[in-house]
Amino acid sequence: MKKINYTDIVYGKIRIDTPVVEEIIQSEYFQRLKDVNQGGYLPLWKKLCNMEIDSFEYSRFTHSVGVYTLLKKYKVPIEEQLYGLIHDLSHTSFSHCIDYVMKEGSQKKHDYQDNSFHAYVNQTNIPEILEKYGYSTKKILDETNFSIAEKDLPDLCADRVDYSLREGLIYKEITEEEKNSILYNLEVINNDWVFKDFDVAKKYSKMFSNLNNKYYSGIKSASMFAVVSDCLKYALKHNYISIDDFYTTDTKLISKLEPFVEKDSHFKKLWERMHGHFSVKQDLNSRRIFCKSRVVDPLVLDDKEIKRFSDIETNWKKIVEKEIEPREYFLSILDTKEF
Repeated sequence: MKKINYTDIVYGKIRIDTPVVEEIIQSEYFQRLKDVNQGGYLPLWKKLCNMEIDSFEYSRFTHSVGVYTLLKKYKVPIEEQLYGLIHDLSHTSFSHCIDYVMKEGSQKKHDYQDNSFHAYVNQTNIPEILEKYGYSTKKILDETNFSIAEKDLPDLCADRVDYSLREGLIYKEITEEEKNSILYNLEVINNDWVFKDFDVAKKYSKMFSNLNNKYYSGIKSASMFAVVSDCLKYALKHNYISIDDFYTTDTKLISKLEPFVEKDSHFKKLWERMHGHFSVKQDLNSRRIFCKSRVVDPLVLDDKEIKRFSDIETNWKKIVEKEIEPREYFLSILDTKEF
């Protein structure tokens, strides 16, 4: 089996040498995550953010291996490492755009992937690999067994720590030195992520809030979700694509859509919007779009006592109360010749 080695933006040199992990990563179902963008539809997202973003660094593949690496780094039991590795396996092409396409998803919760996780994984060869090495698929697919890897907002978990550090570096919200300081000052105590230093916890919490306001729940995301979902819903309705196509890759889904651009004038308009040919204004009489909002309130060691960050930084309580609620937008999408 070919060894897995690459340089990761967060953890540096990644070398996978655990057989069960190697086999899962080499599976076709895990490999497809290399071409599933973490943020949505990457060509549009780069235009909206006005920056170059490396597709591999910002893929579900690197994030998933990153969560596994983080859990291994902190010596979390192997079963939880395996859950962290496969936790995003059921993400569809364009990631959370699916929550704006399918009625089973929720704009406020971004939970289509969570709702389909068990059914999807059980139709792959991942259970066979797990059982081969003596692990219980039923246990590993149950996130309630793994509170270090997965926790509800505003708590920290390995998933949240990895994607925030990864995107903090990509969007230049933190430096390499600050990222290293955050990892150095985190430890796992009684299945909770805890900061050893208050100032580092403060820096991390504010960085996470910046990511949320600019990207996760900002108007850029709302605009992308609106125009991408319009195009995909239309394509589904007219049988240009099927639900199964979402479980391929971003590139394959786009190639399935391309032949219809010149055959359908309305679809061409939606396609052009999806590629940046639109402007947006907020208008209370226009369509309503929600974005899941994210905020953290980490645990901190304060004179050997574990406290909430907001118990020490009391003004953070109001920020948590505000940012935990989904963002609501009323968007009017206007056609333009170029973005």
